[in-house]
Amino acid sequence: MVEAPAVPPAPVAKAPPPKLNPVRVSVPEEPVSDRIQDFREILHAYSKQDAVLEAKRCIQCRRPWCVEACPISQDCREYIRLVATEDYDNAAKVTLSENPLATSLCKVCYRYCEDACVVKKKGVPIAIRQLKRSSLELGNSDLVYVPSKPRGQRVAVVGGGPAGMMGAWELGVRGYGVTVFEEEKRVGGLMQTIPAYRMTDNDVQADRARFRGLDVTWVTDRRIGDEFSPEKLLEDGYAAVLVTVGTPAHRVLAVPGEDLPGVFPALQLLKRINLGEHVKLGNKVVVVGGGDVAMDSIRSAIRLSESKDVTLIYRRSRSEMPADHEELMGAEEEGIHFLYQRAPLRIVGNGHVDGIVVQSIELGPPDASGRRAPVPVPGSETTVPCDTVIVAVGQKADLRGFSPELDLKITTQGWPEGKGSGFATAVPGIFAAGGRSVVYAMGAATQAADAIDRYLSEKRGSTTGPRPDPWGGESTWHLPAGYTQPIRV
Repeated sequence: MVEAPAVPPAPVAKAPPPKLNPVRVSVPEEPVSDRIQDFREILHAYSKQDAVLEAKRCIQCRRPWCVEACPISQDCREYIRLVATEDYDNAAKVTLSENPLATSLCKVCYRYCEDACVVKKKGVPIAIRQLKRSSLELGNSDLVYVPSKPRGQRVAVVGGGPAGMMGAWELGVRGYGVTVFEEEKRVGGLMQTIPAYRMTDNDVQADRARFRGLDVTWVTDRRIGDEFSPEKLLEDGYAAVLVTVGTPAHRVLAVPGEDLPGVFPALQLLKRINLGEHVKLGNKVVVVGGGDVAMDSIRSAIRLSESKDVTLIYRRSRSEMPADHEELMGAEEEGIHFLYQRAPLRIVGNGHVDGIVVQSIELGPPDASGRRAPVPVPGSETTVPCDTVIVAVGQKADLRGFSPELDLKITTQGWPEGKGSGFATAVPGIFAAGGRSVVYAMGAATQAADAIDRYLSEKRGSTTGPRPDPWGGESTWHLPAGYTQPIRV
């Protein structure tokens, strides 16, 4: 009998790649006509159904571009996958495993992950920040962090903003005792100037509540630098000091008339509003600046001004404005006027602000920042009538009482940091870090906390490793599969 030739096995069909859906599920938001009447929250959470639909748009790239673009390497790809499968509790746990300020960040992060999302090439990127919120609100986010074995050493953190809170978490999870010194009555730093229509102190407190299992002590209304220097903290027994003072002081225009009644520094004004103080603005409000604080200022002003007549003056073009694009679009929708390529020369008035004199600007070749340099146009002066001027032209650090021996580097955007490896200063045991946004400040604090852990481990004669599991398990932190290199913008 002749045997039949062997039949080759049929090829195994490969699963087709996920079909890319370029259309984002709309994020619910308050109508413009209603939201400008008060400080109610503008953006709302997805429904459970919409969260799953949006999460299923994610094509789960083998290389996690979104994670690489995140300054704290948050594994957003994984929590999105878990939301898509309706595993909300684990989605919340994954989110909080790397991000102790997730309740705040799901409202105010500038979504660097979305800028790197592959779906953006064909349409609208995945709503990664919004899905972070879904993971926390649909899953159990009332969790408590667990420290590893106590190290028997205490670290002082100077500054209770996002960098300070992140540093305290990183060190607390590693088993260090931490004392956070904050000069204001509430922790959160510049997050406490963010208007309530974006986030509130309740969000900050929800994040801080998860620290309650860690050996972290919060000392508020105490400024380091007046009575105690960072060096004095070392003398008093702290094993190391992390300085995260940020940029709480405002920069001035340095023009005549800036001391007139009716002129407000933006940070002070925003802080007063958040504290619930009565703030009365005039009928014609001008805000000077083009950054995120300027956006918060104009959008707060239109909610406080009865006439809703608010104008922003910025010396460069709209495309060169550093403010978050989402905030800029929101301000335009709310009816705020914009005067681009104008620079203030002086503020005028007789006992009170009556107007601001501005000069037209042409944009020349790029300056040191890479943006086109503003060049004044002679003979182009005009006066913008107003009775209120809010100055939002940048911030700087308040380093009164800080020793020059620290040899701090002051960045172009004003925060101080150590020049050495891991943000070490010139004084052994003292580190300093900060960043240009909430999540960038957190990322810098993570690097500084790693360096502090190495420094103290070497002094103890022991070894150190990655961040331990913040829930008390045996695993340690690691980058997700496919991660290649960080993307930083």
